Amino acid sequence: MPQNASLRQDLTQRLQQTLSPAQLKFVRLLEMNQPEVEEEVRHELEENPALSTADADAAASDDFNETSEQVQLADYSDEEEIPHYRPGTHHHEAFDWAEASAQSSPMSLMEYLTAQINELHRDPAVAATAEYIAGYLDSNGYLSRTLPSIADDVAITTGVDIPMDMWQRGLETVQSLDPAGVGARDLRDCLLIQLRRMPDDQDGNVALALEIVNHYFDLFSLKHFRRIESALGIDSDRLRDAVDVIRSLNPKPAADIGEDPMLDRTRHIVADFIVEPTDEGSLTVTLPNSIPELAIERSFRDEPADAEARQFVTRRREQATDFIDMLRLRNETLFNVMSAIVNIQHDFFLSADESDLRPMVLKDVAALTGYDLSVISRATAGKYVATPSGTYPLKFFFNEGVSGKNALDEGHSTHSILAALRTIIESEDPSAPFSDDTIKERLAAEGIDIARRTVAKYRERLGIPVARLRKDIR
Repeated sequence: MPQNASLRQDLTQRLQQTLSPAQLKFVRLLEMNQPEVEEEVRHELEENPALSTADADAAASDDFNETSEQVQLADYSDEEEIPHYRPGTHHHEAFDWAEASAQSSPMSLMEYLTAQINELHRDPAVAATAEYIAGYLDSNGYLSRTLPSIADDVAITTGVDIPMDMWQRGLETVQSLDPAGVGARDLRDCLLIQLRRMPDDQDGNVALALEIVNHYFDLFSLKHFRRIESALGIDSDRLRDAVDVIRSLNPKPAADIGEDPMLDRTRHIVADFIVEPTDEGSLTVTLPNSIPELAIERSFRDEPADAEARQFVTRRREQATDFIDMLRLRNETLFNVMSAIVNIQHDFFLSADESDLRPMVLKDVAALTGYDLSVISRATAGKYVATPSGTYPLKFFFNEGVSGKNALDEGHSTHSILAALRTIIESEDPSAPFSDDTIKERLAAEGIDIARRTVAKYRERLGIPVARLRKDIR
């Protein structure tokens, strides 16, 4: 050992908290919304033979010998109601689910355009380039790539060098397809394609709209209507009619093509809570629950004689018991958190007026429930509450009080200020919209004293443009 080497032992103390598997599973359950919990329950029922529904024992005693096909067919009162039923066949031959799925699937944008291309063109070269271009369109129907870059991609992948004039003919083909506006490079191009395919009316409004989009699109985008009137030598009435034509166009022509109507059913929000007022002026909180009552399966309640079997039964029974307890604790936690939110935001739940929302943060709910902030955060994340006035995400109710000479003293929440700002802007004259300074003064008159830059921040949060862009034609 070298002379300068030495042995040294250090003792350090570290405090570390680790969660048990059961605690981790509870945390995960708490974060789930209602559909996710229902799916988790179904998974547990499939995976753990010791877990069952409370009414399973009664069902198990019935003489149940139907096949899965008979269960499906029992939903129909007549054989002819069965999807793709063919008389004279056995039931297992009567279902062509692949065919049913194919017929119910919506046509994609690419398929929709390709079908038109094949009908319109006999020139295979033009049709091929048009199909290539159609494959580069985004979901709204826009072509974000340049023709040379598309030509390079095709040349590299296929080894075929297509002349640029052929690509231009292909693009013109795509832009001639329905819906009008597909194949456009940008919004202006999209509007021009639609306007050029519209017949002009007797007042010449379509022709005027075409000229505005073609030559004065920048002024139109910035709503410099006076300058457009001066440049074209027209009055505000003529301009208003032309602008109405432009606003009737579709800025996203392909957005609705290829959407599966069945997917809309899965996009709707499932409320985790329901809050309803009573006749006495109080509020009730309920947790809508389609989960059946869970219980320990009958055969797992007794101890088997065999040691190995007894170990298996005990382990599975404990897992099922823990899951039932965690599910009960989750519902209890969610109910207490929602009840605290209702207690704080009582006035809003009765009036549905955003100005009645009180400043509320996680600490306020923690003070009423006694839960840790992390528990409240997980219990409210991704959850929704249904009320008579609509369905709201729980995060909607959390908002800081706004600081200011009067705002904080009066207890104005972010939502109440946003509501007041929206009301002021909705009352303005469209031909002379309020500036941020004017909005600041009007808010101050209502007892909300905030800075002009704060007004601008909240206006942007509402998605409301500056006064110049809100200006409309008189």
